[in-house]
Amino acid sequence: MGTPLSELTTIGVGGVPAELIECRSRDDLIENALAVWRTGEDWLILGGGSNLVVADEVPELHVIRVANKGIEKLGDGHVRVQAGENWDALVELAVNSGWGGIESLSGIPGTVGAAPVQNIGAYGQEVSTVITRLEFLDYKTRETVILSKDELQFGYRDSIFKRGRIGLITWVEFQFATDLPAGSTALMKQRREEVLEQRAGKGMVLNPADPDTRSCGSFFMNPIVPDRIARTLPFEAPRWETEADDGLTVKLSAAWLIENAGIPKGFQIAGSGAAISSKHCLAITNRGGATAMDVLQLKTFVQERVAARWAIPLVPEPNLIGFQGELD
Repeated sequence: MGTPLSELTTIGVGGVPAELIECRSRDDLIENALAVWRTGEDWLILGGGSNLVVADEVPELHVIRVANKGIEKLGDGHVRVQAGENWDALVELAVNSGWGGIESLSGIPGTVGAAPVQNIGAYGQEVSTVITRLEFLDYKTRETVILSKDELQFGYRDSIFKRGRIGLITWVEFQFATDLPAGSTALMKQRREEVLEQRAGKGMVLNPADPDTRSCGSFFMNPIVPDRIARTLPFEAPRWETEADDGLTVKLSAAWLIENAGIPKGFQIAGSGAAISSKHCLAITNRGGATAMDVLQLKTFVQERVAARWAIPLVPEPNLIGFQGELD
């Protein structure tokens, strides 16, 4: 019996795939992806497994695990990073080198190659601001292509890869801020420690001793709604301007909507191994022995409760793999 994906995902659910191929170099990654694609079978690109919920039964799934490592310095604050590098290790390197732009993205689990896909962000920073280009193996053409920042069409937790551009990322280039005032490195180190502490307090930094960290992190995106919808909410409901800053759309707090729809921290459906985090309402956690269906059931319950109370849909952040029929 092969390795279950529950052992390779941060939420700890997922069945045994048909095949698990670990790729430790760019060339190995490309060669194996092309080979799997030629079969026509179902496939999955797996990085750190932090933004993923895989079904309990996936016997026909072929998994390509991205494990290529390496950081090449191209200039001052300009680096090319292989897709399998640990994201937080890159943040630590940048901060210690005095390069600005991602210190508030400390503690986010996963790999560098996964970061552009959903344009990871936190505490006012997004990875899109420091990405210059990346190499992409296109599923449709079976060829590699260099995509510039503009071609990636970044948005809030969004990119071209979430809108139909299928394939895999082999490496990413970053240009960090280097022309910073004196004392900036110390301030960035302090900011990194503050963010790590904040995330740990919310159960968002992986810790085997803390079941609240057995999750995908934030499970739902903060919804962006028309201003007229936001004005129907109570005054105390958190809201922020959107990137468009046009006065027509508003970003809301998914955590506030969930908690004020009557779903408290620690909520658990009877008999389920999945629960809302005891630290904040935005994470679905594996309290021990949860199945993927437990997670899916709780996800649906939250969405239905919020829609019934506020008439606002919640969209999951993680990729849901192998649930075709169950998502209908």
